[in-house]
Amino acid sequence: MKNKVLQGLVPAGLLLIALATVEPLILHPFEPGGWYGYVYTAGALLLLLCRLFTTHTATDLRLRRLYRMESWSAIFFCVGAFFIFYPAGKMRDWLAFTLAGAALQIFTSIMIPIRQRKINKR
Repeated sequence: MKNKVLQGLVPAGLLLIALATVEPLILHPFEPGGWYGYVYTAGALLLLLCRLFTTHTATDLRLRRLYRMESWSAIFFCVGAFFIFYPAGKMRDWLAFTLAGAALQIFTSIMIPIRQRKINKR
């Protein structure tokens, strides 16, 4: 039951991150600061909490590694949130960590179901 609730909150965290990433890039590209940093941080922390407290009972080593990579994507988003508020940080800093976290998230969201199907066939 707990895992289902946490897995239901993951899309909310990812949507908050996406909303906060799009806002400074498209709507206000030359205005520093704003509400997007707080929304991004809330999404990153929500995603991190969901990833840390979700338990997986996978016995397959590759599947466990993929789940661990999902947790690393949440950590990358949290580092990006740090660079939003870091005074010497530039926009490229937090965007780089956002892109790295997104790449890991996309990779694991594709590979986990593929690996689960292969395990279920056996």
